[in-house]
Amino acid sequence: MVVLAKPPALEQISLLRSPEPGDYFAGIPAVDLAAPGAARAVVQACERFGFFKVVNHGVAAGVVDRLEAEAVRFFASPQAEKDAYGTASPFGYGNKRIGRNGDMGWLEYLLLAIDHASISKASPAPSSSLRDAANDYVGAMRRIARTVLEMVAEGLGVSPRGTLADMVVGEASDQLLRLNHYPPCPLLQSLMPNCSPTGFGEHTDPQLVSILRSNSTAGLQVALHNGGHWVSVPPDPSAFFVIVGDSLQVLTNGRLRSVRHRVVVANRLKSRLSMVYFGGPPAAQRIAPLRQLLGRDRDGEQSMYEEFTWGEYKKAAYRSRLGDNRLAPFHRQLPPAASP
Repeated sequence: MVVLAKPPALEQISLLRSPEPGDYFAGIPAVDLAAPGAARAVVQACERFGFFKVVNHGVAAGVVDRLEAEAVRFFASPQAEKDAYGTASPFGYGNKRIGRNGDMGWLEYLLLAIDHASISKASPAPSSSLRDAANDYVGAMRRIARTVLEMVAEGLGVSPRGTLADMVVGEASDQLLRLNHYPPCPLLQSLMPNCSPTGFGEHTDPQLVSILRSNSTAGLQVALHNGGHWVSVPPDPSAFFVIVGDSLQVLTNGRLRSVRHRVVVANRLKSRLSMVYFGGPPAAQRIAPLRQLLGRDRDGEQSMYEEFTWGEYKKAAYRSRLGDNRLAPFHRQLPPAASP
């Protein structure tokens, strides 16, 4: 069993109610990207939940298995070896602390920057074998991200079809790969009844889209758009989960909404490992509602957001806490609708 070295005092990590069988949400849409009508299904899932899973995705199992094995090997190495890959920058190895603003979680992670289509040579990858496995995985995730964002554009009637996808997979795009390891919590039984430590606190992702894959250990939860009720997501190692980010919410003027999600550590015996690809645009990319979506069939719809660049929003996100509403400062104060 792998556990975190020098576990933090539990009072530093917030507790969440442990998932119960009735919490598991069976209604998450599963989209076959090769099926007829997939574009509409993608848009409907993004509108309703901001979240769906991709099945029949064409990613070879070996691509996933290889990176997972490399990640397991790294996280099982001695703590001193892992600490050697910690840096003053956001990239590299981290343990318990999430960001620089006081957020804590029962996890350790490796955050890697991506230059165009491969892991940046400046990122502290622990080994050439992990870097090679990550590069293959990133290639597969970029293909899924492109397909999903092309389908979003198609489903919303935006042209050209690559308007959104090109922001994410272009040469100057800002992409990340995050490997998260949530070890079993040996103190789980000593916590408050029916409570578990937070693995990763509730947040939205600032990018356009995130693609998540995890092993068979549960822990991921999402807040439903209709009322904000938290539900647990049944793990599916054969699928990839697509998460709408804040930037896509702005670009679609709120038609697609980013989804709040978190991880709870409720397993005393099994680790949870997740691999998350974040697709962001170039730093200078203007983030504002697409003109094609303003006014179409909405009698002069106005932008709900002040314009910003991805670089500006990324800086604001780094200054915030996980649970902050990062988009709040960019909401426009719209005049009241005229009386009929």
